[in-house]
Amino acid sequence: MKKIVLFLCASLWAMSFMSANDMVYYDATKFPLYGSAVKNDSVTFTRLPDSLKTKIRKELYDLGTNTAGLFIRFSSNARKMKVKWNSTYNVEMNHMAPSGIRGFDVYALMENGKWEFVSPARPVVNKKSCKATVFSDMKPGMREYMMFFPLYDGADSLYIGVDSAAVIEMPKVDLPKREKPIVVYGTSITQGACASRPGMCYTSMLVRDLNREVYNLGFSGNGRLDLEVAEVMASIDAGLYVMDCLPNNKVGELKKNIDPFVQYLRARRPNVPILFVESPMFPGYLFDMKEEGTLKEKNAALREYYDKLKELGVNNIYYFETKDILTEDREGTVDGYHFTDLGFYRFEKNILPVIEALIK
Repeated sequence: MKKIVLFLCASLWAMSFMSANDMVYYDATKFPLYGSAVKNDSVTFTRLPDSLKTKIRKELYDLGTNTAGLFIRFSSNARKMKVKWNSTYNVEMNHMAPSGIRGFDVYALMENGKWEFVSPARPVVNKKSCKATVFSDMKPGMREYMMFFPLYDGADSLYIGVDSAAVIEMPKVDLPKREKPIVVYGTSITQGACASRPGMCYTSMLVRDLNREVYNLGFSGNGRLDLEVAEVMASIDAGLYVMDCLPNNKVGELKKNIDPFVQYLRARRPNVPILFVESPMFPGYLFDMKEEGTLKEKNAALREYYDKLKELGVNNIYYFETKDILTEDREGTVDGYHFTDLGFYRFEKNILPVIEALIK
């Protein structure tokens, strides 16, 4: 009997601990994790399974430890909420806010089924060990929460703190839906550069607008049609594959690698629709002749491949033109390529109805 009591006490201690200011902290690994292709009993905050470590390029695997697109779900009646975490790399960039690189983003589910932004958990500059207040005087009531993870760093640990009078529990509402998730494969833009916070990445917007799980397989500078990524995608019982990797591929690389990649998906998931996404016409093309020629050449090559598949009778493939997304005023990027929140908003609102139609 004594052993049982000790075991229960140890289990509860692993789940939570009390801080000096009367906050109780809970290990976030106890809550459902969405968007990870890791399929085992141990919850780790990573996008790719460890089994790929010796099979894929190091750059690609390391980017998989960035937690872009991952989120957890829980419910709580907390009046106060804080977050403690340790960043994996302590990444800093000169064109992206730390809150997007290494911070967290909290949303609450409303009665109408929509997710509303609550507050971010912003990182401590130049320190891996971070602590942030999410809110300190929340209106009373039990709520469903969704917390998005950092876009360009990882989290070695994460604890959610609530006031000692509150409870924090498993989600009670089955949203977002996990059946037939959307899998998006792409580049630094897909990964989230340069959103000001994780919830403004376009895959995170899709999660909220569709109320469906979305896998973010964006790899900065490395969306190069590695066949191992196709293996990961095919391992997911998806409702749609989105191919948004064109900016990382030269025309010759595209022509060489895209067909084996697509054929791998088709052989293993023949009924899952595939949406091919053009490269945006980045703002610089207006002035840079080489830039304009490169973008048009890439998009023409992708269109040619798509048309060839259609001629061969391949079904369930679709094409998304992006030419007008950034050209209204050319103000949707931070550096001429990577999206600001405005760019992500415009991109997501344009692609959203296309994806909605395909998953229905």
